[in-house]
Amino acid sequence: MNRLRQKYQEEVRPALQKEQGYTNVHQIPRIEKIVINAGVGRAAADSKHLDAVTNTITKVTGQAPVATVAKNSIAGFKLREGMKIGVMVTLRGERMYGFLDRLVSVVFPRIRDFRGLSVKAFDHQGNYSVGLDEQSVFPELSFEETTTRHGLQVNIVTTATSPEESKRLLEMMGFPFRRSS
Repeated sequence: MNRLRQKYQEEVRPALQKEQGYTNVHQIPRIEKIVINAGVGRAAADSKHLDAVTNTITKVTGQAPVATVAKNSIAGFKLREGMKIGVMVTLRGERMYGFLDRLVSVVFPRIRDFRGLSVKAFDHQGNYSVGLDEQSVFPELSFEETTTRHGLQVNIVTTATSPEESKRLLEMMGFPFRRSS
């Protein structure tokens, strides 16, 4: 069992149940899935860039991503409907907890000038989004694989009903949020 999953089951879940007064264990918020997305606008002109991004996401997540395609044609961007413009992957279960563990304990500390995560990135349902400017902060990637720089978006989908519940869950899981002063 993953270290973060074990922490959730043994520490976080009982603490949340006691703190919030949940009567049913299914009311306790949990992380449902993680969706990692990399939009690659340059892929319209250079298909090798899309291959590099696919390779990066595969190494980082341990799972092959799915290509995302353009829904509309936009002449100003030289974009046609059906063109591959990015990749995405959905993580659940052990892979999700493994990725989260690496994200919290390895990736965030490696980000230059990192002062904590913003508390404003929650939506109304309690899901959280983090954008990373470049992929070089992941230890799985070698220097040669980070020559084509690109960012990625990490969306953490929870079963929480409010942003406050979700923030408390992620805080207890070890997410380093900025202190409001």
